Amino acid sequence: MYSRTQNGNGRFSTRCLYCFLIIAAGLETPHEVDRVEATHICPEKALAELMAHEKSCQIQEENS
Repeated sequence: MYSRTQNGNGRFSTRCLYCFLIIAAGLETPHEVDRVEATHICPEKALAELMAHEKSCQIQEENS
């Protein structure tokens, strides 16, 4: 999930809403923003997904 803004000079910036890092600034087209967002590996999101998966596995083991 990202927050995109178009700056006063017409260029684009994007920020990851999981880790709050500015992924890119000064991009010229929405296509460039799409490309940069697609390559971002968010450590916060990966950790949250891993923890959710581990909890799910733990619950399944307890119910077995």
